[in-house]
Amino acid sequence: MNPALQFDQVSKYFPGVKALDGVSFEAHAGTVHGLLGENGAGKSTLLKILGGQYKPDGGRLLVNGGERHFHSAADAIAAGIAVIHQELQYVPELTVAENILLGRLPTRFGLVRHGEARALVKQRLAQLGVDLDPDARLEDLSIAQRQMVEICKAVMQDVQIIAFDEPTSSLSHRESEILFRMVKDLRAAGRTLIYISHRLEELYALCDACTIFRDGRKVATHPVMAEVSRDTLIRDMVGRELIDIYGYRQRELGAERLTVAGLHGAALASEQSFSVRGGEILGFFGLVGAGRSELMRLLYGADKRAAGTVQLDGAEVPAHSPADAIKAGIVLCPEDRKEQGILAEASVAENINISCRRHDLLGGLFLRHKREAQRAEDFITRLRIKTPGREQEIRLLSGGNQQKVVLARWLAEPGLKVLILDEPTRGIDVGAKNEIYNIIYEVAERGCCVIVVSSELPEVLGIADRVVVMREGRISGELARADASEAAVLHLALPDD
Repeated sequence: MNPALQFDQVSKYFPGVKALDGVSFEAHAGTVHGLLGENGAGKSTLLKILGGQYKPDGGRLLVNGGERHFHSAADAIAAGIAVIHQELQYVPELTVAENILLGRLPTRFGLVRHGEARALVKQRLAQLGVDLDPDARLEDLSIAQRQMVEICKAVMQDVQIIAFDEPTSSLSHRESEILFRMVKDLRAAGRTLIYISHRLEELYALCDACTIFRDGRKVATHPVMAEVSRDTLIRDMVGRELIDIYGYRQRELGAERLTVAGLHGAALASEQSFSVRGGEILGFFGLVGAGRSELMRLLYGADKRAAGTVQLDGAEVPAHSPADAIKAGIVLCPEDRKEQGILAEASVAENINISCRRHDLLGGLFLRHKREAQRAEDFITRLRIKTPGREQEIRLLSGGNQQKVVLARWLAEPGLKVLILDEPTRGIDVGAKNEIYNIIYEVAERGCCVIVVSSELPEVLGIADRVVVMREGRISGELARADASEAAVLHLALPDD
């Protein structure tokens, strides 16, 4: 019997980079095939070829033994293939129902039957166990909710092959459980599933087999996932041993530098207060919707404060805008990298220099191009950003390398005092995580305050000196590193019965 899906010596080239180099593997009906590899290894590029967004420069794509050539996403869907990309594809102005049925909306005499569309989507969402309002507009939803819309859109299409690219990167524990049930149900129904994730526990729980990529090449295929060790997977991915990806580095903490007092805004249940010492890494944990990101946006001046003050080194920081925060030395790497973190059409160099450029103007009018070029090259080397060159458009980089560029932008700030990282390793491979953790330690060792917001509890426990836990829009408690066990943190994070 022919495999349901087969890649045969597939290659893809971009200017200055070989994204895929003769990749071959196959996946069978009724199985989940995992794809692993560092950011920039070629996994997402392969899915874009499968989904009709890219054309391969070499090799063949076969579906049920027949060679296929896709010129668009519509061609792939018509062939029974749906791809859920890491960078979400949705129309923010449309409703949940309209996004899920986009291209398949029920019509009569050329007019969309909105009531019928809403009823259909409401029924299917209930069957899938997903709590979403069909009438809600995507622009008003959280990242996690938008992710669920994309997943439901693919699952509800009549396709036989579904590919998931980091589907749980923004999901809560409950939403992830719903997704896992969907995946298992689809496998039992005979569908062929491709599953990309950097979370190894997910791959072991869901996948029957896996293929590992490194630098655009297939390193290995393991036909039985349960028989391959975690250490082998990591070694195949990064080409080296990673004994402890967190590599916590103890340091002497200074006096209190950042004081947040009575901060309140529309998304918080009450006024919130906390402080950070110089050189301290303060972890913020909570379930999705707990208010972590909202509190950081209030601190940063991105959202309007209803009350409260922020003091840094004894001086009050104005609350008018992020520009005030940046001027004071407070910077934020946002959770939503695509919408709030990068200038997608600009180059890597432009994205690195866009903030600190204000210090480089010659006579207040002219850019110092050589200085900016050197800064970009320095950070590309220091952060090991995988790019053909500094002039490459950032949208063509992998998600993890985009994240490194955003981090480089703030590390380039000469007056950096407080670094806020909201989900800094979302969708990032274990090797790159280790690199980012080392950068966090370096910043803290300079005496800066570092705040890390993460929905990955092992990450918070692995790198933080102290953990603050949020629940339902308020701080529910804090724990010293020595006291911050998983059980203790979850006790503070979970709602009361």
